[in-house]
Amino acid sequence: MKTIRLCMRMVAAVMLPPVLAGCSLFHSWFPSSGPVKYQVVEQEEIESPIPVVEISEHVARQVLAAQKRTVFSEAFPDKFATGYLLGPGDMVEVSVWEAPPATLFGATVLDPRAGPATTRVTTFPEQMVATDGTITVPFAGSVPVAGKSPREIETDIAKRLSGKAHQPQLLVRVLRNATSTVTVVGELGQSVRMPLTAKGELLLDALVAAGGVRQPVGKMTIQLSRGGRVLAMPLESIIQDPRQNIVLQPGDVITALHQPWSFTALGATGKNEEIYFETQGITLAQALGRMGGLKDERADARGVFVFRFEDPAAIVSADKPMLLTPEGKAPIVYRVDLKDPRTFLIAQNFPVRNKDVIYIANAPAAELQKFMNLVSSVLVPASIGASYGLLLAR
Repeated sequence: MKTIRLCMRMVAAVMLPPVLAGCSLFHSWFPSSGPVKYQVVEQEEIESPIPVVEISEHVARQVLAAQKRTVFSEAFPDKFATGYLLGPGDMVEVSVWEAPPATLFGATVLDPRAGPATTRVTTFPEQMVATDGTITVPFAGSVPVAGKSPREIETDIAKRLSGKAHQPQLLVRVLRNATSTVTVVGELGQSVRMPLTAKGELLLDALVAAGGVRQPVGKMTIQLSRGGRVLAMPLESIIQDPRQNIVLQPGDVITALHQPWSFTALGATGKNEEIYFETQGITLAQALGRMGGLKDERADARGVFVFRFEDPAAIVSADKPMLLTPEGKAPIVYRVDLKDPRTFLIAQNFPVRNKDVIYIANAPAAELQKFMNLVSSVLVPASIGASYGLLLAR
């Protein structure tokens, strides 16, 4: 028994000083998956502490309001074209009808497609719109056509032939559309350059023309580039909101991106890993479910934290100057108290962002259990050794 008491005094001499010196030193002595709750909240040893904000209904509303993203219907208002406008590179065909007696084109070779009609039609060879935006028509000269519709070009040529041809009637056909197109690339069946028509093709029409997306709809992001502005939206949002299925304009570039969002789960949780989620977004309640919830034997329900680089406009309380990244984001820690039943309702409205880190701290009792286990690991072998010594002495 004297040996056991001696062992206990030795353990106390070694272990009690760091315990009595303070919790911070106590936690530094034992292995851990991360800081405990008070270390995150107080941040006593950090020169520039990061703000810790308690998630409340007001905070959740503020974050949701700041998260509102510009959508296609706001950034690119629909502009319905009055018709197809020609440009350099387009292939066109010009036909001229003259009422009898034909005076200008009477001696030309007739178009066999005209049939035995009394009017005479002359179809000129197809030609490409020149780089200066013009085409050439006999007896009409060089005709500017760039930026004009086929009907406007017909009227212009008819005026030029007036007084030369007998009641000329014109028909201008676009044989190949080379300028009024959109480019569709990315995770699709194929990359295409889709010609536009006066019908007004929509965004989803272009995805169908390219063979559809190759990944699940919930994991696809559609990026639209127009006039120097680039904007992206989840494909699922475009499908669910018909207003986002906007009318395409010449020169648009559509890129289908497979960019699943993710958050990282760490600490006293069911799984410590990077977890992917839909680009349309999930809530904190959904994230906690996907990470397997909290470990009942380890987790501190008052120590649930969300680490994030946030838009400064979304930070409710900022008493001190905020640190900003080169991208203009502020580091912030959101704290969740799951001991409060109301928090489960608030968590259903708090959005999880791409690249968030959700950390579950260990409960103080779990840290104490580590200490007791360590003490037991020393005392038990000592007591066994002492008992063995007594047996030998007998």
